Amino acid sequence: MCTTPPGGTLLTSLAAAFLLAACGPTQHSGSADPTPARIADAPARLPVPKGQGSRTPDDFNGDGHRDLVLGDLVKEQAHADDPGIGIVYGSERGLVPGTRQLITPGRQGAATDGQLPALLDAEAACDLDKDGFTDLVVSTDPPYDGQGRPPVPLQILFGSPTGLTGRAVHLTVPAAARVGNDWPDQPVCGDFDGDGTKDLVLHATGGHLTYLRGPFTRKGAPRQAGAPLRSPGEVPTGPAADVDRDGYDDLIVRTARGTGPSAVVLGGPAGPTRTGAVLPSGIDVALGSFGRGKALDAAVGAMGGTSLRYDLPTAVHGSLDAAGSVLDAADFDGDGRSELVSSGSRLRIFQGRTTGLPPKATVTVEPPATGTTRVVAVGDFDGDGRADLAVRTYRSETKDVVAVFSGAGKGLVTAEPSVTFSTSEFLTDS
Repeated sequence: MCTTPPGGTLLTSLAAAFLLAACGPTQHSGSADPTPARIADAPARLPVPKGQGSRTPDDFNGDGHRDLVLGDLVKEQAHADDPGIGIVYGSERGLVPGTRQLITPGRQGAATDGQLPALLDAEAACDLDKDGFTDLVVSTDPPYDGQGRPPVPLQILFGSPTGLTGRAVHLTVPAAARVGNDWPDQPVCGDFDGDGTKDLVLHATGGHLTYLRGPFTRKGAPRQAGAPLRSPGEVPTGPAADVDRDGYDDLIVRTARGTGPSAVVLGGPAGPTRTGAVLPSGIDVALGSFGRGKALDAAVGAMGGTSLRYDLPTAVHGSLDAAGSVLDAADFDGDGRSELVSSGSRLRIFQGRTTGLPPKATVTVEPPATGTTRVVAVGDFDGDGRADLAVRTYRSETKDVVAVFSGAGKGLVTAEPSVTFSTSEFLTDS
């Protein structure tokens, strides 16, 4: 999906506005145009199952099943305040809309100088304290008079056997780990030094990155934070991945906000310090094993087509004229190769093959409603070894439809969604 400028998230109104401006409107025609469930018709809330900890990504309650984070929820009335962040918890059958949680600034935000935040935006999810429960990094709007170095806007909500409970804590960013007066935001999780714990990389100023080594304490402090790292850019982009299979996570770093060139920055014992392949200008970058070499590949989406760089970090060139500019990668058929999802003008999937991605889409997905459709997440929500595709069709400030298409074999994803719901259901939990 499209990366966002510092201060935004993948799932906020700001990101939505950026995506629409950069990628153009996306109108999809489905077989139906249902009105999302009225608040009174929302399924009753179910208790969050208690977990014992797991290594499953995005598993906030540690029960071994992946959960879904939703930002930019619909509102009861147009122009109302943002209701918060929605969490839908998973099960052996996949996502269960009734097992949900609404994260709000008033209930879960940490006060800054005695003032609670007015908003919380989901930024990154990983197990920062290595207890087997995924934690959520959120951005806030701390008080700031515009003079000098701004405060740290990031807070951490820690996972637990019952999910994201309790209040957030402020992320500690030591002064020595910062440079300039930019906001320390845009967090990317990854094990960049190969020690088995998750670290955070943050935006800094003037070709630098802030690098915080994990694990983190329950008070939000990193194990270690040195001087800012020099980088080919200062806008880190996730998710991180070990592109060259050397045991260290790597990440994409943009040279500027919005569109523009980017580079692969390689991890190592000292963290993400080495510049690998330089990637062409584009709106979005997706990393995946699309099928040519042993290393991961990159797809760079732009308005004129998609550039491919196989076998990173050396990068063999290729291109797709047909793909859009908003990209994701996941293995939907379980064959070990990644598919490329394009959600620009249409929602299409290009199947990964030993020879690389095909020039034409293998599958076109039809959302169950008309509107602007974007990918919310790709991941294995039902535990069958194949990734699933979660998309959200935005119809207005008060209407939307979230649909999950299950990963399949020959067809890549199911023709009909296995789960559909509206984020208006979270309004019953306000």
